[in-house]
Amino acid sequence: MRNYLLNISLLMLALTSVSAQAEAVSKEAIPRPIMDQFYKKHPNAIEISAAKKTHFKQTVFEIMFKDEKDKEKLIELYRPNGRFFVNADNVQGANMMPAIVSDNLKAMFGTYVVKDSVLIVNPNGVGEEYDLIVNADGTDWSVVVDRSGAISQKERN
Repeated sequence: MRNYLLNISLLMLALTSVSAQAEAVSKEAIPRPIMDQFYKKHPNAIEISAAKKTHFKQTVFEIMFKDEKDKEKLIELYRPNGRFFVNADNVQGANMMPAIVSDNLKAMFGTYVVKDSVLIVNPNGVGEEYDLIVNADGTDWSVVVDRSGAISQKERN
């Protein structure tokens, strides 16, 4: 029991000290090499928005857009030098995530609602992260959680 309480205390301490470096970026502020590569791939992209984030310990630009033809929301990640990093997939709610993720979110926020969730698979090896928008007590949080439930980033929106 003592080890359990110690582990929970350490988990809570680690979770409360995590912060993210996500920032919204205007379309004009996206680095030119990224936009050059992006428009080669998606000449008919509309409603383009971006955020500078950290995934798998790498700084990336998350580009969200719709294709003019099918109007589906798409997300791609690019490295700052313009090289494509990975496609991200919209996943519906917390039911796609392992139970440990929900447990850790409950430990951190108490009562919460997952408003948006995006799955990002590591293109350089094993692993995946969930990029979440979580609402707790009327406040939106940007949270990055890995498959094992570890919260690697947390920032108030």
